[in-house]
Amino acid sequence: MNPDMMLAGVLAQKHTFTLPLDYQQPKGQQLTVFARELCSIDNKDKKLPYLVFFQGGPGFAAMRPASNSGWIRRALKEFRVLLLDQRGTGLSSPINYQSLTHLTASEQADYLGHFRADNIVRDAEAIRAQLSPNEKWAILGQSFGGFCVLRYLSSAAEGVSEAYITGGIPSLARHADEVYHATYKRVLAKNQDFFHRFKDAKPLVERLANYLRNHDVKLATGETLTVEMLQLLGINLGMEQGPESLYYLLEQAIVDTAEGEYINPLFLNHFCQLLDYNTNPIFALLHEAIYCQQNASQWSAHRVRQTYREFNYQPGKAFLFTGEMIYPWMFDQFSHLAPLKAAADLLANKSDWPTLYDIDTLSQNTVPVAAAIYSEDMYVEMDYSLETAKQVGQLKYWLTSEYEHNGIRMDGEHILDKLIQLNRGNNLR
Repeated sequence: MNPDMMLAGVLAQKHTFTLPLDYQQPKGQQLTVFARELCSIDNKDKKLPYLVFFQGGPGFAAMRPASNSGWIRRALKEFRVLLLDQRGTGLSSPINYQSLTHLTASEQADYLGHFRADNIVRDAEAIRAQLSPNEKWAILGQSFGGFCVLRYLSSAAEGVSEAYITGGIPSLARHADEVYHATYKRVLAKNQDFFHRFKDAKPLVERLANYLRNHDVKLATGETLTVEMLQLLGINLGMEQGPESLYYLLEQAIVDTAEGEYINPLFLNHFCQLLDYNTNPIFALLHEAIYCQQNASQWSAHRVRQTYREFNYQPGKAFLFTGEMIYPWMFDQFSHLAPLKAAADLLANKSDWPTLYDIDTLSQNTVPVAAAIYSEDMYVEMDYSLETAKQVGQLKYWLTSEYEHNGIRMDGEHILDKLIQLNRGNNLR
């Protein structure tokens, strides 16, 4: 290994691969896909198998490690870790409004249609053919990364020695509408818990919402801050330490002076840091598409919201945060999404998305799979995860209420160790 950088106890090497945009046309347009290989200094001369990490999202780059800690510390005891920047993220031909300006809306939608889990897995297999052509490797998926794991086991299980999933077992066949009905109910419960824990959060946020209705407030990124955008902060309610971060932000949102009240500039800056839509547009463009198989989402979260009208805030009504939902108006209100509005609408109405999961193949799966299912997960419905777990051969799960969705970030060494034990025969079910 020829390291490009050294961390505390870790050697890191960069890999760049040139891969097809469309695997049906392998000599057509190409992408650059980046991955960072990690190895502990103690193991630098040992031949160890790879563990490939699939990041949550969609549309987020792999983590940038700063030290030998968390789940990486546990993994590096017996693996070389490959942190994959999924296509369109990080250093892998990144997608943003600027990178797509030369394309028409139809061309943008066609291009973006190649950035789901099926092609992420094809990329991984193409990389394995170069890095480890005669050996299988292990895979680990967090959140959306777990969707990638099940796609991998559906389409290319011959390349996998063992698999791990944290907070990311999807339904194999349910429509996006069913997913969002379950999600809105989860978000309602998270709101109730938030406002119960933080007694003055209700008056704080309602005062802020009413201020926004009567004033033109500009974010640090230039957009007008609306009540609907404020509600989007609820995406943080399902993360460990997320409710606390949200409360402390609300606590200092409005400043009172002798001349009147105004919005704290600190709030306007921090608000932008808690939402990723401008910086990670794939998340908004393809989030609903990750549930689509031979059908269109047709702005599922937006339509389903009409069943849960309590989320439509009006003065005098209780304020509720929304969660991991994408709405068509976001492509009007977020400046870096606005140029992609027409493409987003085309994607929302695309009905020929390829099937992602082969239920028959998964039922006969022989690759050992260990999964952590979080019973209080706001983003991935527990009941649907348990439903899928019964449909996948050799899948063992650990059902726990100890962690929120981002448990692997908070206590990754313990969680991965427990899953490795589970896969090796120490049944915790």
